[in-house]
Amino acid sequence: MIVGYKRTVIARIGAALGFVCGLLGLLAGLTNHTWKLGSIGWFTGGALLTLIAVFVLVDGAVAFQKARMASRSLDD
Repeated sequence: MIVGYKRTVIARIGAALGFVCGLLGLLAGLTNHTWKLGSIGWFTGGALLTLIAVFVLVDGAVAFQKARMASRSLDD
């Protein structure tokens, strides 16, 4: 398996879920619905989940580049 692939997949799923949570918060705010977390809670939760997903995605990319550079140095 490619190094960093699992983290990339997890980050993509997390970003999609964060987008959905943020969209739910936005829709709740626009339609004046009162939900358990409220519109601010859903929107903030979605933003936080998306931010964490971005950090995981960057971590996977760094791991992939490190493995790629290590394999190049072994080939030389």
